Amino acid sequence: MSRHSFLTCATAAIALGVTVPAPAASQVPLGIRTASGLTVTPVYEGWYKNADGTFSLSFGYYNRNFEEIVELPHGAANHLEPADFNGTQPTRFHPRRHWGVFAVRVPADFGDQAVVWTIDFRGERYAIPGTLHIDWQIDALEGEASAGNTPPVLSFDHGATEGAGPAGTWGGPIEARAGMPVELTVWGSDDGRVRIGRRPQSSVALRWFKHLGPGDVTFSEASGEVPVDGGAMTTMATFEVPGEYVVRVRANDSSGVSSGGHAQCCWTNGFLRVNVIH
Repeated sequence: MSRHSFLTCATAAIALGVTVPAPAASQVPLGIRTASGLTVTPVYEGWYKNADGTFSLSFGYYNRNFEEIVELPHGAANHLEPADFNGTQPTRFHPRRHWGVFAVRVPADFGDQAVVWTIDFRGERYAIPGTLHIDWQIDALEGEASAGNTPPVLSFDHGATEGAGPAGTWGGPIEARAGMPVELTVWGSDDGRVRIGRRPQSSVALRWFKHLGPGDVTFSEASGEVPVDGGAMTTMATFEVPGEYVVRVRANDSSGVSSGGHAQCCWTNGFLRVNVIH
């Protein structure tokens, strides 16, 4: 079981000593479904140790809207500090809670420093620090409550460079033309283990997202599956305008839920850089 229990965004902020502004008029009571007009909060999920001695700080977010997709370009309204870590956070925020959307790798001697993700949107500013405090250690690479289950493995170059967990793997850059579909392929596999009491699994669920970039991205197949013993999924992506993009593919085994899951194990992110020209 992870040492880090799930906390709501507000509770997590308080636990970290972050000042949270008083609820604005736009924040409605729980239980009322609001399509748009609400805010977005960054979330620190916790940290885990990598095999090379470095650490990964995992972040997600909470878009309070039930329908509105929020776009926040990198800059004063959406940034990481120190600046050396800035640029890996998303600029597109899909509705509701999304766990472990990206991770920042920090050195072995990071100590008591912090990586702070700030979002300033609709008059509300949230600054959430990620630290290596022991209370925030998570089991992102192996789930103790799931019989040693490990996350799926993803690759954009057929196994040459693989990754697992929230930090996942990065691929590209590849080149595309604005308005012209381009083929994106990811390879995935899994150990086939599941949480205790769950049915054996035969496949890994994949879902594609725009992670960051200046325009809209559409996918011919936004979701699909590959067998646990390995397989490829291909989708055609169309980029609205020229610019630098990152698309993300999330792989879930049957231990998680479709949005990730607050237990922090077991899903994997893959990030693909795409340079879109005229």
